[in-house]
Amino acid sequence: MNGKMIFFDIDGTIATEGDHRISTSTRDAIRRARENGHLTFINTGRTFFTVTEEIRELGFDGYVCGCGTYVRLGEELLVSRSIPHETCVEIVGKLRECRVEAMFEGLTDVFFDGEEPATGVLASLKAKYGARGYDITKTWDSPGIVFDKFVVWAKGDSDFEGFHDYITREFTYIDRGGNFGEIIPKGFDKGTGIDVLRKHLGIRLEDCYAIGDSTNDLPMLEAVPNSIAMGNSMVEILDKVAFVTRDIEEDGIAHALEHFGII
Repeated sequence: MNGKMIFFDIDGTIATEGDHRISTSTRDAIRRARENGHLTFINTGRTFFTVTEEIRELGFDGYVCGCGTYVRLGEELLVSRSIPHETCVEIVGKLRECRVEAMFEGLTDVFFDGEEPATGVLASLKAKYGARGYDITKTWDSPGIVFDKFVVWAKGDSDFEGFHDYITREFTYIDRGGNFGEIIPKGFDKGTGIDVLRKHLGIRLEDCYAIGDSTNDLPMLEAVPNSIAMGNSMVEILDKVAFVTRDIEEDGIAHALEHFGII
Protein backbone atom coordinates (compact mmCIF):
# COMPACT_ATOMS: atom_id res chain seq x y z
CA MET A 1 0.00 0.00 0.00
CA ASN A 2 1.15 3.60 -0.62
CA GLY A 3 -0.13 5.08 2.62
CA LYS A 4 2.11 6.21 5.44
CA MET A 5 1.99 5.04 9.06
CA ILE A 6 1.96 7.86 11.61
CA PHE A 7 2.42 7.16 15.33
CA PHE A 8 1.31 9.73 17.90
CA ASP A 9 2.12 9.95 21.58
CA ILE A 10 -0.78 11.22 23.71
CA ASP A 11 0.33 13.35 26.66
CA GLY A 12 2.10 16.50 25.54
CA THR A 13 1.70 15.54 21.88
CA ILE A 14 -1.96 15.33 20.88
CA ALA A 15 -3.37 16.22 24.32
CA THR A 16 -2.06 18.99 26.53
CA GLU A 17 -0.40 18.05 29.81
CA GLY A 18 -2.52 18.69 32.86
CA ASP A 19 -5.95 19.37 31.40
CA HIS A 20 -5.63 16.93 28.46
CA ARG A 21 -7.22 19.20 25.87
CA ILE A 22 -7.16 18.16 22.21
CA SER A 23 -7.27 21.18 19.92
CA THR A 24 -9.54 21.49 16.90
CA SER A 25 -6.39 21.86 14.80
CA THR A 26 -5.06 18.50 16.00
CA ARG A 27 -8.39 16.76 15.47
CA ASP A 28 -8.64 18.13 11.94
CA ALA A 29 -5.04 17.21 11.09
CA ILE A 30 -5.52 13.58 12.15
CA ARG A 31 -8.83 13.37 10.27
CA ARG A 32 -7.25 14.81 7.10
CA ALA A 33 -4.34 12.38 7.31
CA ARG A 34 -6.77 9.46 7.40
CA GLU A 35 -8.85 10.93 4.57
CA ASN A 36 -5.65 11.11 2.51
CA GLY A 37 -5.22 7.34 2.86
CA HIS A 38 -2.71 7.22 5.69
CA LEU A 39 -2.83 5.01 8.78
CA THR A 40 -2.77 6.67 12.19
CA PHE A 41 -1.82 5.01 15.47
CA ILE A 42 -1.57 5.92 19.11
CA ASN A 43 1.80 5.03 20.66
CA THR A 44 1.66 5.70 24.39
CA GLY A 45 3.00 4.71 27.75
CA ARG A 46 -0.58 4.44 28.99
CA THR A 47 -2.14 1.00 29.16
CA PHE A 48 -5.09 0.56 26.82
CA PHE A 49 -7.93 0.91 29.31
CA THR A 50 -6.72 4.40 30.29
CA VAL A 51 -6.85 5.66 26.71
CA THR A 52 -9.95 7.85 26.98
CA GLU A 53 -12.97 7.79 24.71
CA GLU A 54 -12.04 11.29 23.59
CA ILE A 55 -8.82 9.84 22.14
CA ARG A 56 -10.48 6.73 20.68
CA GLU A 57 -13.14 8.82 18.97
CA LEU A 58 -10.43 10.34 16.76
CA GLY A 59 -10.59 7.10 14.80
CA PHE A 60 -7.10 5.63 15.07
CA ASP A 61 -6.34 2.47 13.11
CA GLY A 62 -4.55 0.85 16.01
CA TYR A 63 -2.75 1.27 19.30
CA VAL A 64 0.66 0.66 20.82
CA CYS A 65 0.10 0.91 24.57
CA GLY A 66 2.09 0.33 27.73
CA CYS A 67 5.34 1.18 25.93
CA GLY A 68 4.99 -1.70 23.47
CA THR A 69 3.56 -4.32 25.84
CA TYR A 70 0.17 -4.14 24.09
CA VAL A 71 -0.32 -3.78 20.33
CA ARG A 72 -3.58 -3.92 18.42
CA LEU A 73 -4.69 -3.26 14.86
CA GLY A 74 -8.40 -2.49 14.81
CA GLU A 75 -9.90 -5.31 16.88
CA GLU A 76 -6.97 -7.67 16.22
CA LEU A 77 -4.66 -8.09 19.21
CA LEU A 78 -1.06 -8.59 18.08
CA VAL A 79 0.85 -8.30 21.39
CA SER A 80 -0.23 -8.51 25.03
CA ARG A 81 2.50 -9.02 27.61
CA SER A 82 1.83 -8.90 31.35
CA ILE A 83 4.34 -9.44 34.15
CA PRO A 84 3.82 -12.80 35.94
CA HIS A 85 2.09 -12.60 39.31
CA GLU A 86 5.09 -13.97 41.23
CA THR A 87 7.34 -11.26 39.78
CA CYS A 88 4.75 -8.58 40.57
CA VAL A 89 4.72 -9.69 44.22
CA GLU A 90 8.53 -9.64 44.33
CA ILE A 91 8.57 -6.09 42.90
CA VAL A 92 6.11 -4.95 45.59
CA GLY A 93 8.45 -6.28 48.27
CA LYS A 94 11.47 -4.53 46.79
CA LEU A 95 9.63 -1.22 46.46
CA ARG A 96 8.69 -1.34 50.14
CA GLU A 97 12.18 -2.36 51.16
CA CYS A 98 13.66 0.58 49.22
CA ARG A 99 10.86 3.02 50.17
CA VAL A 100 10.01 3.92 46.57
CA GLU A 101 6.54 5.13 45.53
CA ALA A 102 4.90 3.51 42.51
CA MET A 103 1.75 3.03 40.50
CA PHE A 104 1.25 -0.27 38.69
CA GLU A 105 -0.55 -0.25 35.33
CA GLY A 106 -2.39 -3.35 34.12
CA LEU A 107 -4.71 -4.27 31.27
CA THR A 108 -7.81 -3.32 33.24
CA ASP A 109 -6.60 -1.89 36.55
CA VAL A 110 -4.23 0.49 38.28
CA PHE A 111 -2.77 -0.33 41.69
CA PHE A 112 -1.59 2.02 44.46
CA ASP A 113 0.16 1.27 47.74
CA GLY A 114 -2.46 0.60 50.40
CA GLU A 115 -0.02 0.87 53.32
CA GLU A 116 1.55 4.27 52.67
CA PRO A 117 -0.46 7.34 51.58
CA ALA A 118 0.49 8.72 48.17
CA THR A 119 2.40 12.00 48.25
CA GLY A 120 3.30 14.74 45.77
CA VAL A 121 2.87 13.90 42.10
CA LEU A 122 1.57 10.41 42.84
CA ALA A 123 -1.19 11.79 45.07
CA SER A 124 -2.24 14.16 42.29
CA LEU A 125 -2.20 11.32 39.77
CA LYS A 126 -4.31 9.10 42.02
CA ALA A 127 -6.86 11.89 42.46
CA LYS A 128 -6.93 12.47 38.71
CA TYR A 129 -7.58 8.78 38.00
CA GLY A 130 -10.37 8.79 40.55
CA ALA A 131 -11.94 11.88 38.99
CA ARG A 132 -11.95 10.12 35.61
CA GLY A 133 -13.95 7.26 37.08
CA TYR A 134 -11.19 4.65 37.35
CA ASP A 135 -11.16 2.26 40.31
CA ILE A 136 -8.38 3.51 42.58
CA THR A 137 -9.16 1.15 45.47
CA LYS A 138 -7.01 -1.74 44.25
CA THR A 139 -3.71 -2.01 46.07
CA TRP A 140 -0.30 -3.62 45.77
CA ASP A 141 -1.66 -6.41 47.99
CA SER A 142 -4.68 -7.21 45.81
CA PRO A 143 -5.00 -10.99 45.37
CA GLY A 144 -3.63 -12.20 42.04
CA ILE A 145 -2.11 -8.81 41.18
CA VAL A 146 -0.77 -8.67 37.61
CA PHE A 147 0.41 -5.59 35.75
CA ASP A 148 2.16 -4.74 32.48
CA LYS A 149 4.43 -1.85 33.48
CA PHE A 150 4.76 0.72 36.23
CA VAL A 151 5.97 4.17 37.15
CA VAL A 152 8.03 5.10 40.20
CA TRP A 153 9.00 8.16 42.22
CA ALA A 154 12.00 8.46 44.53
CA LYS A 155 11.42 10.11 47.91
CA GLY A 156 13.96 11.79 50.16
CA ASP A 157 14.55 8.59 52.16
CA SER A 158 14.41 6.17 49.20
CA ASP A 159 17.21 3.71 48.51
CA PHE A 160 16.72 4.42 44.85
CA GLU A 161 20.13 3.13 43.79
CA GLY A 162 19.34 -0.22 45.38
CA PHE A 163 15.97 -0.42 43.67
CA HIS A 164 17.43 0.66 40.32
CA ASP A 165 20.15 -2.02 40.51
CA TYR A 166 17.51 -4.65 41.25
CA ILE A 167 14.92 -3.67 38.66
CA THR A 168 17.28 -3.15 35.71
CA ARG A 169 18.28 -6.81 35.71
CA GLU A 170 15.10 -7.70 33.84
CA PHE A 171 13.44 -4.36 33.13
CA THR A 172 14.20 -1.18 31.23
CA TYR A 173 14.23 1.97 33.34
CA ILE A 174 13.29 5.21 31.54
CA ASP A 175 14.35 8.37 33.37
CA ARG A 176 11.49 10.85 32.97
CA GLY A 177 13.14 13.54 35.10
CA GLY A 178 12.15 14.91 38.50
CA ASN A 179 12.84 11.62 40.35
CA PHE A 180 10.21 10.00 38.10
CA GLY A 181 10.86 6.80 36.15
CA GLU A 182 8.93 4.43 33.89
CA ILE A 183 9.66 0.70 34.00
CA ILE A 184 8.95 -1.81 31.22
CA PRO A 185 9.95 -5.45 30.68
CA LYS A 186 13.14 -5.71 28.61
CA GLY A 187 12.48 -6.34 24.93
CA PHE A 188 9.47 -4.03 24.80
CA ASP A 189 9.24 -0.33 24.01
CA LYS A 190 7.42 2.08 21.72
CA GLY A 191 9.80 1.15 18.90
CA THR A 192 9.10 -2.59 19.08
CA GLY A 193 5.39 -1.78 18.82
CA ILE A 194 6.00 0.10 15.58
CA ASP A 195 8.03 -2.82 14.24
CA VAL A 196 5.22 -5.30 14.96
CA LEU A 197 2.61 -3.23 13.12
CA ARG A 198 4.89 -2.26 10.24
CA LYS A 199 5.85 -5.86 9.51
CA HIS A 200 2.28 -7.09 9.96
CA LEU A 201 1.04 -4.60 7.36
CA GLY A 202 4.05 -4.78 5.05
CA ILE A 203 4.81 -1.06 5.31
CA ARG A 204 8.28 0.19 4.36
CA LEU A 205 10.29 1.78 7.14
CA GLU A 206 10.72 4.96 5.11
CA ASP A 207 6.93 5.37 5.15
CA CYS A 208 6.76 5.45 8.97
CA TYR A 209 6.50 8.63 11.06
CA ALA A 210 6.50 9.14 14.82
CA ILE A 211 5.65 12.23 16.88
CA GLY A 212 6.46 12.62 20.57
CA ASP A 213 7.68 14.93 23.31
CA SER A 214 9.35 12.89 26.05
CA THR A 215 12.23 10.54 26.82
CA ASN A 216 9.87 7.55 26.78
CA ASP A 217 9.23 8.43 23.12
CA LEU A 218 12.90 8.00 22.17
CA PRO A 219 12.58 4.31 21.21
CA MET A 220 9.84 5.12 18.67
CA LEU A 221 11.61 8.25 17.44
CA GLU A 222 14.80 6.26 16.92
CA ALA A 223 12.89 3.43 15.20
CA VAL A 224 11.77 5.52 12.21
CA PRO A 225 13.58 7.85 9.79
CA ASN A 226 10.79 10.44 9.96
CA SER A 227 10.97 11.37 13.63
CA ILE A 228 9.26 14.49 14.94
CA ALA A 229 9.56 16.24 18.31
CA MET A 230 6.95 18.67 19.55
CA GLY A 231 8.15 22.21 20.22
CA ASN A 232 7.28 21.67 23.89
CA SER A 233 9.41 18.51 24.12
CA MET A 234 11.94 17.64 26.80
CA VAL A 235 15.28 19.07 25.68
CA GLU A 236 16.87 15.61 25.79
CA ILE A 237 15.09 14.53 22.60
CA LEU A 238 15.39 17.66 20.43
CA ASP A 239 18.72 16.73 18.84
CA LYS A 240 17.64 13.15 18.20
CA VAL A 241 14.87 13.77 15.66
CA ALA A 242 14.59 14.64 11.99
CA PHE A 243 12.24 17.58 12.59
CA VAL A 244 11.12 19.76 15.48
CA THR A 245 7.60 21.08 14.98
CA ARG A 246 5.77 23.85 16.82
CA ASP A 247 4.48 23.72 20.37
CA ILE A 248 1.30 21.72 21.06
CA GLU A 249 -0.46 25.03 21.76
CA GLU A 250 0.68 26.38 18.37
CA ASP A 251 -0.81 23.72 16.06
CA GLY A 252 2.30 21.55 16.28
CA ILE A 253 0.64 18.39 14.93
CA ALA A 254 -0.85 20.12 11.89
CA HIS A 255 2.46 21.88 11.19
CA ALA A 256 4.37 18.58 11.28
CA LEU A 257 1.96 16.74 9.00
CA GLU A 258 1.97 19.65 6.56
CA HIS A 259 5.78 19.74 6.60
CA PHE A 260 5.96 16.10 5.52
CA GLY A 261 3.17 16.42 2.92
CA ILE A 262 0.81 14.11 4.78
CA ILE A 263 -1.94 16.72 4.79
